[in-house]
Amino acid sequence: MKKNILASALLIALPLTLLAQTPAKAVHKAKRLAPSQVEIKSKAVQMAAGIRAAEAALSPAELAIAALIYQGSMPCELGASVTVTADPKAPGYFDLQIKNLKYRMTPVVTSTGAIRLEDQQAGAVWLQLSNKSMLMNQKLGQRLADVCMNPEQVIVAERLIKSPAPSLLDKPIVVASDPKPPVAAPSVAPSLPDAPIVVASDPKPPVAGPDPVPQPALCAAPNYC
Repeated sequence: MKKNILASALLIALPLTLLAQTPAKAVHKAKRLAPSQVEIKSKAVQMAAGIRAAEAALSPAELAIAALIYQGSMPCELGASVTVTADPKAPGYFDLQIKNLKYRMTPVVTSTGAIRLEDQQAGAVWLQLSNKSMLMNQKLGQRLADVCMNPEQVIVAERLIKSPAPSLLDKPIVVASDPKPPVAAPSVAPSLPDAPIVVASDPKPPVAGPDPVPQPALCAAPNYC
C-alpha cells in the first residue's frame, strides 16, 4: 500500500518538475536570440570602425612629424626602456609602452618645430630631440623616462660631448658706454635777404661860385641919371 502511494506521488511530481524546467530553458534560449544584443554588438563594431576612421584623418603636417619618429626599443636612464611601435592600420599613430603602461600616441604640431607625440586622454607626452627622447605625464606632473636614445641619437650625443654647442653664457658681454651729452649747436642769427648792399660815397663839399659883379643901378627915369 505504501509503495503504491509513493509511486503515485512520484508520478505526480515528475510532470511538475518537467513543467518547471521547460520555461527556464525557453527563457534561456530567448536570451541568446534577443535582437537587442545583436544591435549592441553591431553598434560596438560601428563605433570601433568610426574610431579607426577618425584616427586615420591626420593632417599632412602631422603625418610629416610621424615620419620622423624613431621606432623600436630604446634604453633610458635608470634602467628604464621605452618601446615605440607604429600602427600599420592607422598611419601616423603609435603605441608606446614603458613597463606595464601603454599609451596611444598621435603627432602634435608645435610652434617651435619640436617632434612631439601625445596621448591626450592619459596626459602622456613623448618629446624627441636630436640627442635624446623623454616621456612625461602632464596630468601627474612626472617625468616617466629620460635620456632615451636610439643609435642615431647616441651618435649625436657623443658628438655634442666632444664639441658642445656654444652656450649663451659663453658669448662676450657687450657693455654699452655712457653716451656723451649732446653738444648744442651755436645759434645762428636769421639771415637777411640776399640784397645788394649799397655804400653811400662821401658827399663833396659845395664849391663856392665867383662873387657877382656889381651892376650899375638902373635909373628910374632917363633925366635923373
